Amino acid sequence: MTVTFLGTGTSQGVPVIACDCEVCMSTDHHDKRLRTSVMIEAGEKVIVIDSGPDFRYQMLREKVQRLDAIVFTHEHKDHIAGLDDIRAFNYKQQGPIDVYATLRVQEALKREFFYIFAEFKYPGIPQLTLHTIDKELFTIGALKFIPIEVMHYKLPVLGFRVNDFTYITDAKTVSPEEIQKIRGTRILVINALQKQNHISHFTLDEAIAFARDIGAEKTYFTHISHRLGKHADISKTLPPGIELAYDGLRIEISD
Repeated sequence: MTVTFLGTGTSQGVPVIACDCEVCMSTDHHDKRLRTSVMIEAGEKVIVIDSGPDFRYQMLREKVQRLDAIVFTHEHKDHIAGLDDIRAFNYKQQGPIDVYATLRVQEALKREFFYIFAEFKYPGIPQLTLHTIDKELFTIGALKFIPIEVMHYKLPVLGFRVNDFTYITDAKTVSPEEIQKIRGTRILVINALQKQNHISHFTLDEAIAFARDIGAEKTYFTHISHRLGKHADISKTLPPGIELAYDGLRIEISD
């Protein structure tokens, strides 16, 4: 199984006007963070978790030729806004894309992309097949997805464990019951927004403490704000076995 980090950044804290901080002005490609998303490739299946506003460019950058499914963590715009751009894959594959989401997220998709679900289907609109998920295991092809519910302030958000890979974004708290689903994972991905306290995201210190508690062989931090600092600077401060993820990072996970 191959996991590609399509984006490791966030809309959180980004000014309306262009930011001139040292991270945004950095020439290091590790500091160029698009909105958070990952792509999982296993056999012939290509699955993306979340399609944010940068989805189209991320697909072009990685030269993705096929898309079988999108799995949504939650309904915030930085995780769903690129859904319209599945239409290129509809055209290429001559069929709908499977979309996996909770009922609450589905309602948000129907509000934001009402024309996709309208009775009158305008030619060329995105085509998708909705699949309802909750906290129970579901499968896509041969892959088993175990949903992990975390709290994004007061909003339930789903992370996912796929074999020995666990992906969680937008977490602030995780219940003991859900943590048990994570234990034993070899590769953990968790959000680390910034150093300062935040109402709905792990800080860097909170993410490190969470990673140490889980004890995965390797932990990658994602959903990183420019407020966290430059990749090179922060990397020097991280404990062994913990790294900042970056856009375009590919990891191979053996069965």
